[in-house]
Amino acid sequence: MCSDRQEHRNRASTAEARSTARRLEGVELRGEQEEALRSLLERDTLVMLAPAAGKTLVYEVAGELLPGPTLVVSPTLSLQRDQVATLRQAGLSATAVNSTTSDGSRNRAFRQLRDGTLQFLLVAPEQLAKDAVLAELRPAGISLIVVDEAHCVSEWGHDFRPDYLALRGAAEELGSPRMLALTATASGPVRQEIIDGLGMREPLVVARGVDLPSLHLSVRVLHDEARKWELLTREVVSSRGSGIVYVTTRKHAEEFARSLAGEGVEAAAYHGSMRRAERDAVQDAFTRDEVRVVVATSAFGMGIDKPDVRFVLHADAPPSVDSYYQQVSRAGRDREPARGVFFYRAEDLSLPVLFASGGRIDPDQLAEVLRLLRSEGASSRSELARRIGVSSRKLARALDALVRVGAVTELARNRLAASGDRRSAEELAEAAEESIQRWQALQRSRVDMVRRYAETGGCRRRTLLELLGDMRDEACGRCDNCDRGHPGQRPAHELHPGDRVRHPEWGDGVVQTAEGDSVVVLFEHDVYRTLSIPVVREHGLLTGR
Repeated sequence: MCSDRQEHRNRASTAEARSTARRLEGVELRGEQEEALRSLLERDTLVMLAPAAGKTLVYEVAGELLPGPTLVVSPTLSLQRDQVATLRQAGLSATAVNSTTSDGSRNRAFRQLRDGTLQFLLVAPEQLAKDAVLAELRPAGISLIVVDEAHCVSEWGHDFRPDYLALRGAAEELGSPRMLALTATASGPVRQEIIDGLGMREPLVVARGVDLPSLHLSVRVLHDEARKWELLTREVVSSRGSGIVYVTTRKHAEEFARSLAGEGVEAAAYHGSMRRAERDAVQDAFTRDEVRVVVATSAFGMGIDKPDVRFVLHADAPPSVDSYYQQVSRAGRDREPARGVFFYRAEDLSLPVLFASGGRIDPDQLAEVLRLLRSEGASSRSELARRIGVSSRKLARALDALVRVGAVTELARNRLAASGDRRSAEELAEAAEESIQRWQALQRSRVDMVRRYAETGGCRRRTLLELLGDMRDEACGRCDNCDRGHPGQRPAHELHPGDRVRHPEWGDGVVQTAEGDSVVVLFEHDVYRTLSIPVVREHGLLTGR
């Protein structure tokens, strides 16, 4: 009987969601959107959909069906501007509150949110670190928090956007409303970091259709550094349309942009050390086709509303396949043919490995952080960094580890407090140090997966998507290896992507991808391991579970 009632409710909610989508946008919901909405009306939900695949429609409809206003956390001003325009075009009341908002407009937005005349409020994560903003939001009765670009909790949160790490505390201060996390793609470890970082409660994960079929993938394997830049220059000069060249360092961004300009290409550099006005000017010029090519670090990407990017080139190795796909999938969002080319030197992998291994904070400093919080109460990250004499970026990783082992609690307003754990500061610091070492091992294993993608002899798209948790049976026919007639063969054995296995030393894991004589398994501590299939067979190293 209970299952019958649940099925009836599901049918009713699906019918209501369909009619709402038709009323707002004049479209029919796709299967993954319906699944996400059915879940969201009952529980927290993490949704992964390809770029331009309709993530906004999910929260438009949910915001209409759930009682109370919707708070959308969006990381850039340009994204907020575009999202507000989309919501208003659908006939919904929406506005943004950010660093450019006047006092009058800010006060009006909060007043309308409280009196029910404003349905959607968009904010950057740093706004939720402010006492005044939380005080205005509390009486509004927020029913849904949407975290857009949720992979920032993982990829950017630890090193670049600490305010994303405080969203969990902010949500709790707002009464723990229903939460929707949105991203274009996320591998298994990143999904878990999103869920844990946001404090999502037993969420359903909807992961479908992250592929962009119009995007052709290829890798140029090189050994000489000078030759790499020479071929990159030729590629850009001979290419038509707009494009992005991703590099690792500010120096590379500025030097290669100047080099391209010398070849007559309208190019500009973009990196995180530029002033915001300079970055905005480059992004606006790119969007208006006044700049044809942007040479950028990973700081460039979110907020780009430019569907006709025709190519994305990687001059340096990305730190993970998650980062790579987030960046390369900025090409071809209009579903027209586009290219993603990785100029790969095995030696270039040393830099992301160095980044993954660096920034160590010793256990004595970890214990000092904990003793400070216990003796003096809640504190901000910047104050803690000043007190113990380390950089905020370096401290962020340490604090994340202390949170993971239960020693420290994230609060709203970007503050932290000691938890009620009664273990000594030294014991907890040692546990946090072990957590940091596991995190570094994961980052190094992610770099190994970049190598796996670059050096595969089979279908690149299948390898890439399977490493992201999107299992594929067939070769894509749209990558350089498939073009050469080398899609690769599945090994004839019992291990298949998605299979759950157990290793006598590394514990439980999930097969990610298998090709030739090797298999990649993601183990329970979120570390990728590449195993030889003949060795696995000989010693019985993997058993089903």
